[in-house]
Amino acid sequence: MAEPGRPKRRILVTGGSGLVGKAIEKLVTEGGAGQRDEEWIFLSSKDGDLTDAGQTKALFERLQPTHVIHLAAMVGGLFRNIKYNLDFWRNNVHINDNVLHTAYESGVQKVVSCLSTCIFPDKTTYPIDEAMIHNGPPHDSNFGYSYAKRMIDVQNRAYFAQHGCRFTAVIPTNVFGPHDNFNIDDGHVLPGLIHKAYLAKKNGTPLTVWGTGKPRRQFIYSLDLARLFLWVLREYDEVEPIILSVGEEDEVSIREAAECIVGAMNFKGELHFDATKSDGQFKKTASNAKLKKYLPDFQFTPFHQAVKETCDWFCANYDTARK
Repeated sequence: MAEPGRPKRRILVTGGSGLVGKAIEKLVTEGGAGQRDEEWIFLSSKDGDLTDAGQTKALFERLQPTHVIHLAAMVGGLFRNIKYNLDFWRNNVHINDNVLHTAYESGVQKVVSCLSTCIFPDKTTYPIDEAMIHNGPPHDSNFGYSYAKRMIDVQNRAYFAQHGCRFTAVIPTNVFGPHDNFNIDDGHVLPGLIHKAYLAKKNGTPLTVWGTGKPRRQFIYSLDLARLFLWVLREYDEVEPIILSVGEEDEVSIREAAECIVGAMNFKGELHFDATKSDGQFKKTASNAKLKKYLPDFQFTPFHQAVKETCDWFCANYDTARK
């Protein structure tokens, strides 16, 4: 029950069945992070097509949210992005415009959208920070997705300038965890490697990693990101985006990540790197200085522990996991 005199928050999570949505749901339903004046609604693509303005408006009219966490997007790994840049651009622009404009028309008090570090310029200095989003074109491999995500920041500023809306965005680094997409062709690097390691162990074959293993990434566990999303929703009051990431010192190479997975899966076979495959961006090191200024004592789950928990979840849920 809501406290007397305090309005109840109806928080709509788009993309609620995905990696981050499931992590938020776990926190507020099982982890004790929900608050008494909050009602949470988790949407999946089965509930409506957010590329369609009419369906988006109908959802908002039916559910009447006061707050929105906007996670829904067309997403994919490196090779799918390279092949379908136009589709990533068009579908994500439609989704984002429909959600943000319907939120404005519906009087939603706050929207927190999810961006990605791939939106940053390809040619840049490191570490990258929130002020550098629009300083140059993104990497060619996923320019469609990247520009569509950048436009959320443009829209947030415009809705604030013209209508005073409190729409903001977070920029997480490489997210992984339970309920990820473990598809080897279309998934991101870590879940794809976990699936490959599972199959290699099962079939007694070598584990082959695409690329040289040299690129470096900052990985964030989905449950840590979910904790930070709750803080942004409840406490963070800027329209300007904020990077949600582990520190620069916690960046790991793809080789190190693969070796961590090998240990977590207890894989005893050979580990190979196929240098004929594209590495993608070598690094995109992000500064979490702004986050640390707000939350200096936030504790991230150690990478090896998070990888082990993710591998254990995947093995236990292999039949039903997205793959």
